Amino acid sequence: MDDATLSTKIKRYFEVGSAVGGLAARLVGQEYLGRPIDDEAYAKNLKATLGSMKGPLMKVAQFLATIPDAIPADYAQELRELQSCAPAMGVPFVRRRMVAELGVNWQHHFQHFDLTAKAAASLGQMHQASTISGELVACKLQYPQMQSLVETDLANLRALLGVYHLWNKALDTSEVQDEIKTRLLEELDYHHEAKQIHLYQTIFQGADWVKVPTVHPDLSTDRLLTMSWMDGKPIYDFIEADEDFRNQLADRLFQAWYHPLYHHGVIHGDPHPGNYLVGEGGTIQLLDFGCVRHFPAQFVQGILHLYDALLNNRPDEAVYAYECLGFKNLSKAVIEVIGQWARLLYDPLLDDRVRPIQDDFSGTKGWQTATQVHAELNKLGGIRPPREFVFMDRAAVGMGGVFMRLRVERNWHQLFEDVIERSPFRG
Repeated sequence: MDDATLSTKIKRYFEVGSAVGGLAARLVGQEYLGRPIDDEAYAKNLKATLGSMKGPLMKVAQFLATIPDAIPADYAQELRELQSCAPAMGVPFVRRRMVAELGVNWQHHFQHFDLTAKAAASLGQMHQASTISGELVACKLQYPQMQSLVETDLANLRALLGVYHLWNKALDTSEVQDEIKTRLLEELDYHHEAKQIHLYQTIFQGADWVKVPTVHPDLSTDRLLTMSWMDGKPIYDFIEADEDFRNQLADRLFQAWYHPLYHHGVIHGDPHPGNYLVGEGGTIQLLDFGCVRHFPAQFVQGILHLYDALLNNRPDEAVYAYECLGFKNLSKAVIEVIGQWARLLYDPLLDDRVRPIQDDFSGTKGWQTATQVHAELNKLGGIRPPREFVFMDRAAVGMGGVFMRLRVERNWHQLFEDVIERSPFRG
């Protein structure tokens, strides 16, 4: 390890340690010393702190916030809304990074390159440029020393969760942490992301309602990804659009997320609303393919077996489905408890009528159910969620949140049946 990397890791330990260490101290004080804390106020402060920091910690927080009771409820609520407000790299820094990726003559590859970032996120920032041929492109430039920050942030994460789970036994998050680490390291490899973009282009070839960017491999490296520019608008710009248009957006988002899963065994693992835009005519423009999860066939079959079991009230098939999904050594009591969470997730898909994704549009019922399930699992000694389950839960929670914000009412059962029709995983 060189001196610069060591210095970066030490500095990061102090930055992140002060953020998560403060949370750990508050949790210990509340649980063991009986000291009351203002969870809501501290959660807001933690949200602001994490949002201002570059690196993967923000993504880790977003992951955990979608897993019921992986962290306390007040913190989950704030962290689900977490967005990066970290400052972008300055112009001299950008120039140095571009030299590192494309060489000292990097500007010769472009007609124009805007050195001021259009957007800054947790792992990198986006610049607009035009190629020699005049095509408008997006250049996704990774911040330096991200791998070191991943290792440091995950070490702090393990420490925080270790403190929290001293008294909270409902979820053993060891496999969840392994999954987060694997996916974060994948996100740092832009060659890997380029392959996922090509895959999604193949999946949606001929579909005029969804658009996937085109990669420029000659202008890309493992830390720089250059692709066609998407000129759509954020989906929340359409919250006040007419009902038919909002319904169309919901239908297309549903298909864009779940057709790849049930026909190709892959899912876009980051349903954050900043990762897609709405183009002309309601076209869904997909962005940021760094977190695409590939599932084994047995896992996708397990999802469909559980759907059939709940739809047709077949408890034995539900047990088989949990085994396919990777749950191990489940007692009858635990199966009954996690069945409550499964029914909540599948509820709109089982209900053959036009309705909101959740009946109250607020998500309150979902988190009340999660709290109840958590309490009962804690009494029963807890479970270890399989690592693949993280992304299914994240997609369901993320998409559900968007559908509630759009205030759409659809027949989700029919939408799902249309998506899984002729699925190669349904046998």
